[in-house]
This record gives sequence, structure tokens and C-alpha cells, in this order.
Amino acid sequence: MNATSQQAVRLKGVVKAFGSTPVLKGVDLDFRLGEIHALIGENGAGKSTVGKIIGGYYHADAGEVEIFGERVEAWSPRRALQHGIAMIHQEIQLVPELTVAENVFLGIERNIWGMLRGSEVERFEKLERRCGFGVDPDAVVGALSIAERQKVEILRAIARGARVIIMDEPASSLTADEVERLHEVIARLKSAGTTIIYVTHFLDHALSHADRVTVMRDGMVVRTANIADETKQRLVEAMLGETADLAFPTLPPRPSEDLDPVLVVKDLSTDTGLSDISLKIRPGEIVGLIGLIGSGRTELARAIFGVDPIIGGAIHLCGEPYTHPSPGRSVERGIVLVPEDRRKQGLVLTQPTRQNMALPHLKRGLPVRLLSERFERRRAKELIAHFEIRPAAVDGAVLDYSGGNQQKVLMSKWIFVRPRVIILDEPSRGVDIGARRRIHEFIVEAAQQGAAILLISSELEEVMGLSHRSYLMRGGRILDEINPQTQSPADVLFRLFNIRNDMASPFDRAASSE
Repeated sequence: MNATSQQAVRLKGVVKAFGSTPVLKGVDLDFRLGEIHALIGENGAGKSTVGKIIGGYYHADAGEVEIFGERVEAWSPRRALQHGIAMIHQEIQLVPELTVAENVFLGIERNIWGMLRGSEVERFEKLERRCGFGVDPDAVVGALSIAERQKVEILRAIARGARVIIMDEPASSLTADEVERLHEVIARLKSAGTTIIYVTHFLDHALSHADRVTVMRDGMVVRTANIADETKQRLVEAMLGETADLAFPTLPPRPSEDLDPVLVVKDLSTDTGLSDISLKIRPGEIVGLIGLIGSGRTELARAIFGVDPIIGGAIHLCGEPYTHPSPGRSVERGIVLVPEDRRKQGLVLTQPTRQNMALPHLKRGLPVRLLSERFERRRAKELIAHFEIRPAAVDGAVLDYSGGNQQKVLMSKWIFVRPRVIILDEPSRGVDIGARRRIHEFIVEAAQQGAAILLISSELEEVMGLSHRSYLMRGGRILDEINPQTQSPADVLFRLFNIRNDMASPFDRAASSE
């Protein structure tokens, strides 16, 4: 077999720019038949753009794209699919009003007048047996969690019998068990001859499951190598262009227990399933929440911020009762929430960087001059520099930013005016190691400046590495307090999975169904 026939996809000198901003600068890459090829790099390095050019969502400004040895012109997602190329996007591309099965088979239905027949049910059951995701085919997609919607995207690509599947951060919203099942599916696809282009910021996933890896930086390929020749340290240094420090930043000293808490939650209950939640956070303290998906961590964040109503218990802020919380009143009182879904809940993608940053603070009752356009621009420039947002444009188009830079804009939005309490729900989800490092540094900086921080993350090591104390949650309840300095992640996992069965709640049932 000659070299061309061994290649599923080949890029030659591919160039892409958005306006005056270059994204890809003469990229040469090849992806072989039946391989798992990881694409890694910082957010903004160009790896997702490579995937979207192959998938037909973007057109190259210059250069050539070859699919199975043939140069393609006028490429589009439809033509790509006809040629056996499917893409699973980082930002979910599903129809919320349709069911899981309808989304999976959309456009390839065996139907009369668009109605699914029994054969479609059989097709879905066969597909589900192959993947083992445990997704209800009759569930409406709009009601599913991010993790469940991610699984539907994967099922959708597999249902189309794609010969090349581009997976853009497929594991970013999955639990450890779901990630393991995903990798089992990927291994089966590879054994059947499918090429997997795996865009990821999880370097451990690339090292464990890829055959080859390409490192990108600033729109260019740094190197492509067999995975056996790489280490995590080498990959990080290639991504960043510098010697890497993989450790978490050093925490400031834990505040004295004699210090009055900024935030106190006492016996809080909600109609979303929280029951008798009590916790406190002192100024300068980082407190983590540890639990499985469905444990109630996000619901607790939403209740404190005032998104979900409280039906029992109390909240005190700086020693004063905080009754009838709402998002607007929380912002006025210095409580902010960085939500887990930055595109749907965090940013207004049609607005530029500066306006996204200033938006929550327009009704704080501050002097008009404080939120003048001049002040907004000055403060936005400070935060862009502080978070190293790229491109460094005050009026940049947030919609076109990479996921990591969108996340930095979201973080900037909530510290535009310095808050007292910062609630972070999955702050580093879907970002590369460089953006992740900067976000971690920000968390420590905010604590050093006296903010009380509540940190939620599905990555146990992140919570353990960044918090002074952590609370263990399950079933909408807090079960225990964890000291990350004296307990190991293994100890916490053992505790988490050996909680007595009488704690069952709607959260437990939701978690067990995933």
C-alpha cells in the first residue's frame, strides 16, 4: 500500500484567518487510516480550527485538503459526511426539542413522513449495546445534562458509519467512568479501521490512548510524534514553548478559625433536592465541593446565588442575614457565580469582550462615571492583560474566541468589580493547560486578596490541590468535611464510594442512571 492510500486526511500548507487575526499559518498534517491521532495545544493554538476545516465547517484561505487521497473543493459538512467524515463538536450541536433517538438519526431516518418506525428503535438499541452509554432514546435532549448531550453527539457520529471521526474535547463533560467507556468505544472504532482525530486538553488521555500526537502552538505544528516517544512533561513544554511546572500554585495560609466567615449557609433546603446543607467560608479561604455528577454541587451554587428558590434554612453574608437571594441582589452584595456552561449561562456571544465584562455591574447603583465607557475600556484592558486573553482586543468578538479565552472573559466578567464571594462551577472545564494554569493562579490570587471562594470541579485532584478545606457531597447533602492537606485523593474516593445506601435521593438516582 502506498503512502497516499495509507492516509485518511492530509493538509498541505493550510492557512486560515478570521478577519485580520491569523489562526492557522501553513499547517502540514496527515492522519492515517485506523489510527487515533491526538491534537493538543493551548486554546487558540488552532487545533479545533484544523478539525472544523476537515469537517467542512470552515474553508481554508490557502493550501490543500486531501480526503482519502483526493483533493477536495467546495467542502461542506454535508459533503464531508457523504465522504465519511463526521465531527463531534466541543459545543453541542443538537436539536433541543427532539428526542435522543430523533437527534441520533436526524437526516438518516428510515421513516414515512419523518416519523420514526420500529426499525429505528432497533437501530438505536443496537447502537446502544455497542456503546453502553445508557441513554434513554425517548428523552428530550433539551432536558439532558451536558454529559448526556455529549454522549448523544458521539452516538450520532457512530450511527452515520463515519470512516473519520473528529472528536473536539469529547471527554470534557464526562465522568471518569463515562470517559473509560468512551475510550473503549474509540478503541473498537479503531479496530474496525476508523480514524479518530482526538482534539483534547487531557494529556493523560492522549498518552494512554493515542497512536500519534501532534502539538500545535500559535497556529503552527510544533511536532508530530509516536505517542511512545512522548511524556507529559515534553508535551507541556512543546505546547507552552517553555519549561513547564505542572504543580498547582501555592495556596495562601489557611485563615484562622477565629476569623468571622464571609458566607454562612445553615440547614439550607431547596425544591431541587438539597437538604440540610450547612457550610461556611472565611475571607481568603478556598473551600471545595467534592461529589459525583448529580450529587447536588451545582444546585447548591445556584441556590446560594439565588437562581433556585430556597425553601428552608438561612444564608448569612458578612454576619447579616441574606434573605430571598436573587442573581441581581447577589451581584449587588458581592456574590458572583461562574457557571459551568459558559456559552449558554455565562456569556452573551453577540456582545464584544468589554460589554460582556461590564454587563452584570450596570445596575449596582454605582456612580455613572464609574461605569462610563472610558472606565469600561480601561478596566477591560487591565483584565485582558491580567488573564492573558487572546486576542487582546477590548471589543473583540467573543463568539470567535477559543474555549479557554471565552472562559477567561467569563472569569473577568465576575471580577470586573471586586466581589466578596466567588463561586466557581467547573472553572477549568474544556480549557488547555496554559489557560488552566492561569485560572488556577487567579483562584489563588483572589483568595490572597481576601475573597471567599467556593470551588466546584469534577476533577478530584483540582479540588484537592486548590482548596484549604472541602466538603463531600452526595444525594443533595453534605456528608463530611475533608482536609486536602492530610487526606489523599484515594482516601476521598474510598469515602465517596462507600457511603451508606440510605442516603438515596433524586440526585443519587440521576447519577446512577448515567
